[in-house]
Amino acid sequence: MSLRRRTVETVIAAGLLGTALAPPASATGQGHAVPLRVATYNIHAGAGMDNVFDLDRQEAALRSLDADVIGLEEVDVHWGARSEWRDLASELAERLDMHVSFAPIYSFDPATAGAARREFGVAVLSRYPIVSAENHEITRLSTQDPNPVPALAPGFGEVTLRVKGLPVHVYVTHLDYRADPAVRTAQVADTRRVMAEDRATDGHKVRQILLGDFNAAPTAPELAPLWEELTDIEPGGPTFPAQDPVQRIDYVAVSKDTVRARGAAVAESLASDHRPVVADLLLRR
Repeated sequence: MSLRRRTVETVIAAGLLGTALAPPASATGQGHAVPLRVATYNIHAGAGMDNVFDLDRQEAALRSLDADVIGLEEVDVHWGARSEWRDLASELAERLDMHVSFAPIYSFDPATAGAARREFGVAVLSRYPIVSAENHEITRLSTQDPNPVPALAPGFGEVTLRVKGLPVHVYVTHLDYRADPAVRTAQVADTRRVMAEDRATDGHKVRQILLGDFNAAPTAPELAPLWEELTDIEPGGPTFPAQDPVQRIDYVAVSKDTVRARGAAVAESLASDHRPVVADLLLRR
């Protein structure tokens, strides 16, 4: 067992994660497949359950997951005073020694001349090099427009990784939060269209991993079409709110024929208003 894996098992034994993850691939007789640990975390623009901005706290929470690939939601990049005008995507990537791809949902001119653009969106952090990246459009109802109407807008991030020789498509998303599921229904249709295009291009055996905050329960009717092509990895507990959670709205989902789950868990952390989800996967050759 590697030092990195021993560290994770120690964290699990200490009770950070709600349920134990699977043992290493070598211990399960699955050596022909490639193991990959992934996570998803809505970082609440760097603020914890107490609404205090503290990136050190979130760095520690992410580091404890020991994930190879992490999807982040609610990521500020020079957005405003709430996150000290910092680039949270790049800063977390640098601290964790990971590659990064940021996909803005909103991108506005800077508040002052010569400053960086104000952006907010989703990101992927990866220990593996990012071969390509794309920011797809899905239907959105803007939170920045006083009179919004549903329209295609960016913020559905995709990266292609090469994991020990295997190409892997990783997507990160943040679906609409409103009680009315109409926008989420459209977003699910858009998500399936984008992922189907990749399968058509790369073949039906493409490895796909969808990470994100779906803002709906696994049994929600608007999410049902996703489960036709994807497997929802059950992490064994709710994820929101971080303190005394009652809802599971944060997901790791994988393509049915090409990626398997060995285990998943919800990390007990108050570094955001969501809890992270971490999953151990096997990529089929």
